[in-house]
Amino acid sequence: MRFLIGLITAILITGAASAQHGNSPAGFVNLGIKGGINMYNIYNDNNTKYDQITGYYLGLLGHIHINNQWAFQPELVYSTQGAKIGGTKYDLSYINVPVMLQYMFDNGFRLQAGPHLGFLVSADNKDNWNPVDFGVGAGVSYIVPSTGLGIDARYNLGLSNINKDDAVKSTNRGLQLGLFYIFGHNASVVLK
Repeated sequence: MRFLIGLITAILITGAASAQHGNSPAGFVNLGIKGGINMYNIYNDNNTKYDQITGYYLGLLGHIHINNQWAFQPELVYSTQGAKIGGTKYDLSYINVPVMLQYMFDNGFRLQAGPHLGFLVSADNKDNWNPVDFGVGAGVSYIVPSTGLGIDARYNLGLSNINKDDAVKSTNRGLQLGLFYIFGHNASVVLK
């Protein structure tokens, strides 16, 4: 967690410096921060039903314009996930690295989809869980064109088995709702 706070501080300083560049040409990286709530569950192919838990996520993003309508957005996100069944709660924490392809409308709305890799950093019994999670995400966001502040909703669907017991395939599934801020965001790039 200390590493993540240090990384966010470095991004804030870098982001403030990049804000002075004005218009963002294609290929230029605008840096940002994001955070919000997670509503996650674990899906099992043996019909065991888990209940959803609520957690949080916090991270960094890079917004890379390809042109006025398309952008890549790689992210580095700390995410608390898991599920519960009966009186047992499974707390799983990941460092997720999504790479989203975004289509940007002229009014600030965006559609996004792409793959993600998750690296398990903590769990109640880490030996029971695979260390890497692969999945895909899709969602929508809106950025206030004049400010760089936005809202984001994304659904993440795990594809790889997070359970080390090969007899049962378990995958992460979750919804994220939150806010983001892009440093140096320039409305003229989005609205051209």
